[in-house]
Amino acid sequence: MPARPYRLLYPLRTYLITSGSYPEEYNVMTADWVTVVSSQPFYVAVSIAPERYTYRLVKKHGEFVVAVPSWELLREVWLAGSLSGPAKLRELRLTFERGRRVKAPVIREAVANLECRVLESKLYGDHELFIGEVVYTHHTPRAYDDLTPRPDLKVILHLSGNMFLSNETVVTSV
Repeated sequence: MPARPYRLLYPLRTYLITSGSYPEEYNVMTADWVTVVSSQPFYVAVSIAPERYTYRLVKKHGEFVVAVPSWELLREVWLAGSLSGPAKLRELRLTFERGRRVKAPVIREAVANLECRVLESKLYGDHELFIGEVVYTHHTPRAYDDLTPRPDLKVILHLSGNMFLSNETVVTSV
């Protein structure tokens, strides 16, 4: 078996996860392991390693935000995933604002933010899976037309390590 067999599932879409209580105690991390659990009601899941600062904040506050970055935020995505702890916030060119329904911050530059309250969580191996109910969504009209991604929206796909792809080629008919 390969050393990192989960990489057989890559590339994966990359997101930013914020947690904590803005502006007192908050953080942001990069996450590939995010998925929809249910559309009605709208639930999402994110898998976070217990050694992460974000993990401690999600456990403490019971909330998180899934921010959807576009290709223009690749530098911030890389730094948020490469640097650790709250000191990295000074390095990021991101604007944090308090969420509408949760205390965790949303990211103004993201094309969408999904505010989530933790419903439950369970440790599986070396990561904990947090199931969150999406209680509020934000999105920019330039990126989503009636919540359908526009073909010109360049998303970030993580291939491996510091290698990323975008969806520059969009097939509309097969």
